[in-house]
Amino acid sequence: MKRIRICNFGRIMLKLFCVTTILVSVYLLFGFFGYYQKWFDGPAGITQQTMYWLIRLGIGILVEALIFWIGIITVYLTSEQLGIRWRVLGIVCGWIPILHLIMLHIIIKTVDQEIKMERMRDRRNQERKEQQICQTKYPILMVHGVFFRDFEHLNYWGRIPAELERNGATVYYGNHNSASAVRDSARELAVRVHQIIEETGCEKLNIIAHSKGGLDSRAMIALTDAAPCIASVTTINTPHRGCQFADYLLHKIPEKQQHMVESAYNTGAAKLGDVNPDFLAAVYDLTFENCKAFNDEIKDDPAIYYQSVGSKLNRPMSGRFPLNFTYPLVKYFDGANDGLVGEESFPWGENYQFLTIKGKRGISHGNVIDLNRENIPGFDVREFYVQLVANLKARGF
Repeated sequence: MKRIRICNFGRIMLKLFCVTTILVSVYLLFGFFGYYQKWFDGPAGITQQTMYWLIRLGIGILVEALIFWIGIITVYLTSEQLGIRWRVLGIVCGWIPILHLIMLHIIIKTVDQEIKMERMRDRRNQERKEQQICQTKYPILMVHGVFFRDFEHLNYWGRIPAELERNGATVYYGNHNSASAVRDSARELAVRVHQIIEETGCEKLNIIAHSKGGLDSRAMIALTDAAPCIASVTTINTPHRGCQFADYLLHKIPEKQQHMVESAYNTGAAKLGDVNPDFLAAVYDLTFENCKAFNDEIKDDPAIYYQSVGSKLNRPMSGRFPLNFTYPLVKYFDGANDGLVGEESFPWGENYQFLTIKGKRGISHGNVIDLNRENIPGFDVREFYVQLVANLKARGF
């Protein structure tokens, strides 16, 4: 909460700036027209005491500038919800009359909502601290999707793991390649599972897997010796039945261009830590045709609890780039979707939750893992995962 306390100080300074700017402006205007001399026998106006009024003007501008810059720099450095967009617009519009007032209002309102949300969350966590509602019998293994890696300082799962740990969860990560065939990722995950169990002594793990990570996890259970080490699998927006738009793109894009993209990606991924990355193998494993063959071959383990989660966007522009561009294409082939995966591809296992919110926004493929660290009205992503894990605990996992 230290960040929130500092951010709140910046917010107070900006509000103070708004109030004191009005008061100083009124004070200076009264002085300019000589009202203090007329009404109170005070200092004369600018026509009689020009230098005195200009000194007061200079002091007023200096004080207001000090209050403003302390406030704006503080919130710029500490607010998560302002994001790049509002920060850039604030800088650009700060020099444009009228617009600068609108932007200041937006900045203060955004920071207000952020502080309110974090304080509410902190109170809730304090009230249930003793319950440790996420302290499951078995640790949590979080498995990322395609084209991402598990980095120490840039968490794929946003603020979710920290929230789970505050409520008693023990969290580990898959640490597998960003792009590999499903079967190759399955072998990597199996090694990671055995490593965790050997190092910690835990008997099993609860898997929470996003996107392709859900297919990787299912394959690991079916094709390796790791099945006895898994208690449950929760897939998040996983394309269990593939993506028909992926089939379309791969049939339309010439093979030469495919391999050019593959070469560029594999080179960059290898520099970031991937071992023998395979861009095209990962993509082809997400097609409708290959997922159908995958499901025919890969069967669930009856000793493991499977459940799934899905979500959708309500309109294209509510998703961040590139999901705002892919949404219409996915919708054409797969119907309602989260920007990448069609709704019909999500369900798997004994229990299925479909997430949506009222209004124009919706919940994207990235929103559902807190990729952008964004507070979405109507959907508290961190609390959703807290309750998801609390439910695993209640089931004895």
